[in-house]
Amino acid sequence: MPSSPSPNFTPDPKLPDPRNESIQTWVGDRLWQREKARVSVFDSSVQGGDAVWEGLRIYDGKIFQLDAHLDRLFASAKALCFANVPSREFVKSAIFQTLEANGMRDQSHIRLTLTRGKKVTSGMSPVNNQYGCTLIVLAEWKAPVYDNEGGIRLITSAIRRNSPQFLDSKIHHNNLLNNILAKIQSDLAGVDDAVMLDDRGFLAETNATNLFLIRSEKVLTPFAHACLPGITRKIVMDACEENEIPIEERDLSLTELYSADEAFTTGTMGELTPVLEVDGRTIGQGGVGPMTRRLQEIYSTKTASEGEPLPF
Repeated sequence: MPSSPSPNFTPDPKLPDPRNESIQTWVGDRLWQREKARVSVFDSSVQGGDAVWEGLRIYDGKIFQLDAHLDRLFASAKALCFANVPSREFVKSAIFQTLEANGMRDQSHIRLTLTRGKKVTSGMSPVNNQYGCTLIVLAEWKAPVYDNEGGIRLITSAIRRNSPQFLDSKIHHNNLLNNILAKIQSDLAGVDDAVMLDDRGFLAETNATNLFLIRSEKVLTPFAHACLPGITRKIVMDACEENEIPIEERDLSLTELYSADEAFTTGTMGELTPVLEVDGRTIGQGGVGPMTRRLQEIYSTKTASEGEPLPF
């Protein structure tokens, strides 16, 4: 007897943006139509999540922070001893060709992935990777994923964020199962995302973004020991220094988050998003605070004026 479909099975899936039904995606060394874009079952991303990735946003004909993202991609690939890594010029060309093929110049997001590549036989050893890396450029029509005006609600996950003694978060890798488990908890709780603590019980980040809080007009953020030192995070920290806004990077507890005057998350996919509630505690006045609003405006100015111009 055939098994019944799982409760999550959707026989008629609906794309968040119908324009993405006909997109072209770069895989390997060329563009493919969405339904034909594939990696091999022998690819390291399939065999062990052995890949690194970046997320990039397109604003008005420019890719924001492209070089910073590529720097991190290549640093992650080096840390994982990837061989036959494509050149920076090749990756940039693939990105530009993908965006041009899809007519994307604004309100778009790229998931850029570099895998260790295809293996000659299944197994863990990189000795089996003899084809070179696989490059994937997945560009979609996609607005920021959070409501930056309305804000988000969080819970604290029971899943801890990796520390460098387990898997260094400075490697922007595709082994995201602990983040996914935390996200499952937030989904089941009916909130937007989950706060993840480090192995000592201090704040690390959410399952998808970096975390900031404001107390007595001072901006605070956790050390990047067990969190990704995000590119948007750095922009915010630099903006605070440039605008003489007090900022401190230190160990922060859940209690400090609960009692914060304001809190917000940062990330390429979500930009700067106010946090309204954590574990049922209202943060501040439960809305977008004045410091969050100020930093959102600074960030919007940067995305509107900076970036790598598209050559088409």
